[in-house]
Amino acid sequence: MSFEERYSRQILFPGIGAEGQRRLAQARVAIVGCGATGSILAGLLARAGVGTLRIIDRDYVEPSNLQRQALFDEADAAASLPKAIAAARKLAAFNSEIVVEPEVADLVPENIERLLAGTQLLLDGTDNFETRYLLNDFAVQRGLPWIYCAAVGSYGLTMNVLPGETACLACLFPEAPQGMLETCETAGVLGPAVSLLASVAAAEALKLLVGAREQMRRTLLSWDVWSNQTSAIQAGTPRPDCRCCGRRELIHLAGEGRPHLTLCGRNSVQIHESSRPMDFALISERLKPHGAVRHNEFVLKFWHEPYEMTLFPDGRAIIKGTSDTAVARSLYARYIGS
Repeated sequence: MSFEERYSRQILFPGIGAEGQRRLAQARVAIVGCGATGSILAGLLARAGVGTLRIIDRDYVEPSNLQRQALFDEADAAASLPKAIAAARKLAAFNSEIVVEPEVADLVPENIERLLAGTQLLLDGTDNFETRYLLNDFAVQRGLPWIYCAAVGSYGLTMNVLPGETACLACLFPEAPQGMLETCETAGVLGPAVSLLASVAAAEALKLLVGAREQMRRTLLSWDVWSNQTSAIQAGTPRPDCRCCGRRELIHLAGEGRPHLTLCGRNSVQIHESSRPMDFALISERLKPHGAVRHNEFVLKFWHEPYEMTLFPDGRAIIKGTSDTAVARSLYARYIGS
């Protein structure tokens, strides 16, 4: 299949054309988080011919993801595949001509420079404001455009951040908005809400990548697919007194107040470890007397009622069955080591 044939319908669109398609083929985009929003963004941009997609995600596929996370299937959930790995495999199956770089990692101040190096656009597929503020700090510092996108319940919103031109995330949300602290784990989420806002964000990404920057939206767009309410708040001008883009106080990039253990969804705790290599075969043998255990090259799963532990090769773990960080740390120390 020739390049022109694969993308013929997109090349016919005047806003892209042959030159725009060539620009897409040379583009390098990072998608941070590959859950509901991120998987749709990745699928749309891969099909559009974006040359390099770096997919960064800390989590693994579970059955509850399949209702809305477009790139995954039951086999991925049964194997507890990391989302970045499963996404890369699916994208390669329908577009082998692009490069997909999966990174199974939690984006934190210590690794953000490495994980986002060499990219020209950052896309938000995360599920928490802590990581979004970190992205915002990094983007403002480097002058990199990024696109905020979030959905919960039947409601979603998205905004383009063009440092030096538009408001940044901290201009509009100096503090994490209380109404958005609900998550898919607590309030549910409708697939159509995710698909709508992710599609809008993907269209904005294409505009930027082909050089149609003047066509990009300068508003915070929100849409509720259930109540049919929509709004657009002006975000075209940076706020002079903004902590981030005005005063350049990049507190999230500096890691100020960032917890070592973070809550990760409902009744679960994530434990961060710094590049601590894990021998899954050895650990698996040691854990067998204490509960059910299985592993592949990407994750080790251990069940000790009422807890479930998912261990990653770098030592990071997600422990389900408790929201108490002290209990999670104790379980980790007992079964993995301190």
